[in-house]
Amino acid sequence: MLPIPGMNPILNNEALDTLFRSARTFSAWQNKPVEIGVLHALYDLMKFGPTSANCTPARIVFIRTPEAKERLKPALSAGNLEKTMKAPVTAILAYDLHFYEALPRLFPQMKNAREMFANDPALAETGAFRNGSLQGGYFILAARSLGLDCGPMSGFDNAKVDAEFFGGDLFPGGRIKSNFLCNLGYGDSAKLYPRNPRLDFEEACRLL
Repeated sequence: MLPIPGMNPILNNEALDTLFRSARTFSAWQNKPVEIGVLHALYDLMKFGPTSANCTPARIVFIRTPEAKERLKPALSAGNLEKTMKAPVTAILAYDLHFYEALPRLFPQMKNAREMFANDPALAETGAFRNGSLQGGYFILAARSLGLDCGPMSGFDNAKVDAEFFGGDLFPGGRIKSNFLCNLGYGDSAKLYPRNPRLDFEEACRLL
């Protein structure tokens, strides 16, 4: 890979390839487990990505066991069923509509941060979805940096996932909403299709 013109990247080309240029979305998986310690390390990297007012609304359920996969199965579309059942881990990336309850601890420099969101449900929902989605992007990059492959996807019934997995004291029902799913593991490169093109700078960007 050629150097980036006019730049001296902090990350070398190998790291940039791992995170972006050579990384692929996987649908087929090696029969190799993902250790729990790797999942802890993944979260401990992604949590440092920026969110507005440090609101960090993302909530994650890691589906690892056959029993948990069976609970997820009825919510999956037909096209996502087989690859999800075979993935070592499926993460439910969700967001907490009541993220503001933690703001006195997470963003103490703004004394009225909690009330600002608590008194405006529409503002809270917009902030939760936007920043939860940002954290989902950090999640994928953190996973790749640790040697994991990712298969992010929609194609599932959000209401069924929310009803099945979000309840109880840890993830209270009603306030946690699923955003997308991401299969995790070690991908089978032999089953990749050719990479699809991306838009060029001139197609996607404007300099003003």
